[in-house]
Amino acid sequence: MATPYIRDVPEPVAEAFKERAAEVGMSLSAYVAREPADITNVEIVGRLKARDRSQGPSTADILEAVTDGRR
Repeated sequence: MATPYIRDVPEPVAEAFKERAAEVGMSLSAYVAREPADITNVEIVGRLKARDRSQGPSTADILEAVTDGRR
């Protein structure tokens, strides 16, 4: 199997990948070699669910904007 090298990765991004790999008990190489769809779907949904939404618009505000956009 080939060994890919990725250059110019910002340090916060590299650290985030290292932390995520450790959380699932994988090496960094094994983690980034997984199917990208697995990383994208499972982890992004998890991060979105964990996000603090107290500062954003309310559901009513969103529905009102959608309704206004359809008129």
